[in-house]
Amino acid sequence: MNLYSPKTIKQTLKEHNSSPKDHLGQNFLVEKRVASALLRAAELSGRDTVLEVGPGMGTLTQELAGAAGLVIAVEKDPVMVEILKETVVKEHPNVKVLQGDILKMKFQAANSEVSIVNGQLSNVSYRVVANLPYYITSPVLRMFLEAEKKPELLALMVQKEVAQRICAKPPDMSMLAVSTQFYAVPKIIAYVRKTAFWPRPKVDSAIVKIVPNKEKPVVAPDTFFRVVKAGFKQPRKQLANNLATELNLSRQETESLLKKADIKPEQRAETLSLKDWINLAKEYTMGK
Repeated sequence: MNLYSPKTIKQTLKEHNSSPKDHLGQNFLVEKRVASALLRAAELSGRDTVLEVGPGMGTLTQELAGAAGLVIAVEKDPVMVEILKETVVKEHPNVKVLQGDILKMKFQAANSEVSIVNGQLSNVSYRVVANLPYYITSPVLRMFLEAEKKPELLALMVQKEVAQRICAKPPDMSMLAVSTQFYAVPKIIAYVRKTAFWPRPKVDSAIVKIVPNKEKPVVAPDTFFRVVKAGFKQPRKQLANNLATELNLSRQETESLLKKADIKPEQRAETLSLKDWINLAKEYTMGK
């Protein structure tokens, strides 16, 4: 079955009395070169275990099955689950399909074990590959990057603007950029035109590779994000004002804190680098 063919996609949906669901961000990939680029970004070998989020009909899943040792595909839509079982799973015994919302499934890591639902994925290193709808990009990133047992690598297709925000540098930093770069090194691999999907989305996409840091954070995440969230509370306001209000500091304490971190009080949050935020969090910890 040619899953890259819009005609095949439409016919398969019709056979299952279904249609693309906007609220699930169902835009099916119809260009193989894009799938190939995503696979290259994932840097897979035949020994790898892949966790695919939102496989849809399995266009990308079938490619992953040929490149990896095991593919665990988590799909929310029960119709897509049935289609996956009828097509990809029959041809690729190394593909396991789980139905559920990845954000609500008990994906957790403990004692160096990855556990998803009832132990379907455990005692292995793994990589995440996904074509993510906009509305779950941030929470999915947070879930994997904050996990004790992080994936070795994430290869994601996201909206172009989101990819640019994830990989931003000063003076265009955002909460998403800082939080991602605190845990990992992101890189945009390629831009993808909206014509690569059916139905065609309103915006272009991008493939982004995210490699989690192997070292532990140099500052406690709780403290770091308390400071960062305070700084971005009202992004257009000067940093000194935000920090004073949100961290309950006097003007003098705030200016002293910023001076020690070599940051100007009139700067705005978006102008600070990751290193600036780390230094600021360190100084805040020492001053408590």
